[in-house]
Amino acid sequence: MEFFFNPKGIALIGASENPLKGGNAILNNLIKGFKGEICPVNPKYDKIQGLTCYPSVADVPDCVDLAVVFVPGKFVPQIVKDCAGRGIKGVMIEAGGFAETGTQGAAMQKELTDFARKAGIRLWGPNCMGLVDAVNGKIFSFVSAAIWDFLTPGDVSLIVQSGMLSGAFLIDTMSHGSMGISKVCSIGNKMDVDECELLAYLITDPDTKVIGLYLESINDGAEFTRICASSPKPIVLLKGGKSAHGARAAMGHTASMAGNGAVISGAMAQAGVIEAKDFSQMMDLCKALAAYPDIKTPGSGRVAILTYTGGAGIVSTDFMDEMKIEPADLSPGSKSMLKQVFPEWMPVSNPIDLWPAVERNGAEAAYGTAIKAVCDDPQVDALFIHVFSGGFSLNIDMEKMMALAGDAGKPIICWIIGTSEASKEFQVKTQKLGIPVYRELYRAVECLNAVFERKARLAFKRNRKDGEVVSSQPVKVDGPAKELLDKASGVLDEHLSKKILAEFNIPVTREIEAATLEKAIAVPDNEIPFPLVMKGLLPGSVHKTEQGLVKLGIDSRGKLERAFQELKAAMEGRGRVLLQEHVDGDIELIAGLMRDPQFGPCIMIGFGGIMAEILDDSVFGLAPIEPSQALELIGRLKNQKLLNGFRGAPKVDRDMLADILCGLSRIGCDFLQVREIDINPLIIRDGKPVAVDASIICFEK
Repeated sequence: MEFFFNPKGIALIGASENPLKGGNAILNNLIKGFKGEICPVNPKYDKIQGLTCYPSVADVPDCVDLAVVFVPGKFVPQIVKDCAGRGIKGVMIEAGGFAETGTQGAAMQKELTDFARKAGIRLWGPNCMGLVDAVNGKIFSFVSAAIWDFLTPGDVSLIVQSGMLSGAFLIDTMSHGSMGISKVCSIGNKMDVDECELLAYLITDPDTKVIGLYLESINDGAEFTRICASSPKPIVLLKGGKSAHGARAAMGHTASMAGNGAVISGAMAQAGVIEAKDFSQMMDLCKALAAYPDIKTPGSGRVAILTYTGGAGIVSTDFMDEMKIEPADLSPGSKSMLKQVFPEWMPVSNPIDLWPAVERNGAEAAYGTAIKAVCDDPQVDALFIHVFSGGFSLNIDMEKMMALAGDAGKPIICWIIGTSEASKEFQVKTQKLGIPVYRELYRAVECLNAVFERKARLAFKRNRKDGEVVSSQPVKVDGPAKELLDKASGVLDEHLSKKILAEFNIPVTREIEAATLEKAIAVPDNEIPFPLVMKGLLPGSVHKTEQGLVKLGIDSRGKLERAFQELKAAMEGRGRVLLQEHVDGDIELIAGLMRDPQFGPCIMIGFGGIMAEILDDSVFGLAPIEPSQALELIGRLKNQKLLNGFRGAPKVDRDMLADILCGLSRIGCDFLQVREIDINPLIIRDGKPVAVDASIICFEK
């Protein structure tokens, strides 16, 4: 990838003297920032802006190892072939006219990709804005020259699957003084170079502390998740096309196949990626994580709120209540120090309303004392500062604040309101000190919360390295389950599915098949007592209830005989009858496996039964998973109280639940013919999970 980011020489194919053409904008950006050889290519010119203009790619000097292409799409295939023949290693195709335009464009894109792979040449794009490297002053893009007026080097790098959005958003972000940028990689249709390769490159880039991504598709979900999980740098993702309507829009934009939104969110949570909901939030989260990628404070997010207005302090605590951080309980030492600047009539509490102290002592003394107090307080993990600029100025010494907080290892995040110019000036100066500043109160709290979520994630990863918990029950992968699955095709019935699940340490109900009425009648006396459940097993069917093939409350011989005859009649002699123990429980869950086209085998756990629609609470994770990861997955369910013994019910045995998820993971990884597994319901009986109904669906042979 080095020749894309640090080429020795660049051939600009489609260079132009016309200021209205993109080829002219790219050339101007190259001349202004690139220090290597610049070789315009266009047979119409001998020279452009004093540079020798070459008639074809074949004529450019040997030093050229990157070609930037901005010509109509129909000419690009031949140009790429010419670049390969000239020995140019990389081609950045900023022109459109490929898969995003329809069938013909998609065919041309595939043909070009196939050629490049055979020829050993790398392609970036097409339909993209190229590369902006603010730290090194390199703009390999047709983005407006206005960017140079605001180009602010920083430590956040972006990978953006869009063209114009990346340029417009970049200018907007930097012109408002929100943050600086290291690199922006606009990758468009991703015919060759994709997010995985760029992510891996930026993880090793010394100029990048945090990576933000806007993606409409993920080419290799499993590999992307693996890279994210192993990254020492924070990663923030905004995924477009997660909804049904959004997915259709993505298809029309960059010919992307959008994945299942729940699967993507589950995979990202498992990998420690923070998901954003909009572009501004993505950038704001990146800003906070770049400032504090790995904080060392011992607590999990106890915050001191220093404000000049009680109302903003109250609202801040309301927002914290929605998240995982909380207002700190100030130590006696902190309160004693604060009393020195507070008026006698005012009690000391958190939020720390400093306006009376400001009126009494001035802003510098009031804020300075407060900062010293909370930085020394062992019960405070972070500082949230409220500032007003313009009109009445608080004149806070932010440099001194940062020095004290830095020595204490405590992050500071600042919220500011005030007049436009004064606020912007404060924001720019303060962020240069390394303190993230936000104009929205909720966003400031949200970003502080993200810093501590990152801390918790790093702690989890470190603990796992100390020794993974191993399931106490080994899995028999070479038992009858392997033989059954190797022969399987299509839908396996409930009884067969449970036989397989049982071999993977998944508890299932006691049940017996009865081929005849005589055998069915004998079951309650010998194997399963009344009351019991009877089911009809119809080949290829998974929806027994809808077909009238489930009979509950069988508590007598007479009911058993009638149920048997009704089931046989409903199946018209094609199916079999299953007698099953009746299971009462406190909670109904759903567990399962699905094979996602982008992410591979995925594990799911959620609340089922009547709770499914009411709570809408389910989570996904990628296989393979280990017991600690399975426990983490269970911990992502929103309604933890129901698992922890709500209103006197027994606590759910989380280790058993984790074993079930690990068993599903093993099946998904070891048996590629399995397309889907559904355990519904998974009933919690006396705290222990048991699979009451289940189906395994394999790919048709």
